Amino acid sequence: MRLGVLDIGSNTVHLLLVDARPGANPVPYASHKRPLSLVKYLDDEGNISDEGQHELIEFILEAWEFAAKHKAKDLLAFCTSAIRESTNGAAVLARVQHETTVRLTELTGEEESAMTFFAVRRWLGWGAGTILNLDIGGGSFEISQGENELPALAHSVPLGAGRLTREWLAEDPPTAKSIKELRKHIKSTLKEPIAETKKLGVPNIVTGSSKTFRALARITGAAPSSMGPYVRRELHLSDLGLWSQRLSAMSSADRLFLPGVSSARAQQVLAGALVAQSALEMFNVTSMQISPWALREGLILRRLDQLVFDGPLDPPAHVAKLRNSDTK
Repeated sequence: MRLGVLDIGSNTVHLLLVDARPGANPVPYASHKRPLSLVKYLDDEGNISDEGQHELIEFILEAWEFAAKHKAKDLLAFCTSAIRESTNGAAVLARVQHETTVRLTELTGEEESAMTFFAVRRWLGWGAGTILNLDIGGGSFEISQGENELPALAHSVPLGAGRLTREWLAEDPPTAKSIKELRKHIKSTLKEPIAETKKLGVPNIVTGSSKTFRALARITGAAPSSMGPYVRRELHLSDLGLWSQRLSAMSSADRLFLPGVSSARAQQVLAGALVAQSALEMFNVTSMQISPWALREGLILRRLDQLVFDGPLDPPAHVAKLRNSDTK
């Protein structure tokens, strides 16, 4: 069964197709994505402009065709903080559904955190014990911990790498003053959710998901993505502290020469490093393991679980329509 997940994030819009069945490991089949920072299309009142909406709708239509071409039987479409926090988010979702027939599910920050934890749990298995997972997105930072498939606690705070770069690190490279003020802001924002999470006790393992954590691990010496998902990758606080200082002195153009840093993330990788460093310090954690699975995989696995009870899926209307037109 071929399933698709359409992810409308803060930095990119991404359709991932996987071949999967209940009880089996979902295998990536194809991917279609493009850089699209919706926050760059926000006006002074926090509305996503017509231009931004047009770019979003254009990509979703492309994703339709891509899903139909590759015979996807189901398409999960969701959005996170970029639309969730915009002033006209509800109107944007309605326009998308009207013009594309695709209904974007708006995940809350806590749902995003919980589904990411779910993916990490499935990747590591029950033998991992209690997991503390951290996930740095473009607009938000998620914290979750638990000993079951879903976390006992899930937090989402506005400390995404893209958001912090726009709001706190305007210069390139940033000034020492702006970095100092950002560090203070991060620790102040994290104080309450970390204190609450610590009440659950000490986890058996600490994990980091998301592209930001993968990039930071790669910068500090972890294996490249070309070696596959089964290679153990770790991020150590001592290395992170050193590289936070180095990244602070580099321009975004210079960061492009670092391993694992793409053009889309060169500017915001420093903010991600500062969040990661502060979180590990405040949790008293010296190292973490990087999970190759995150939110998209969590939603796919959850959907597969539903199939065990609900039975086979008919293709969604827009995919079926396009598929039928291809056969004529």
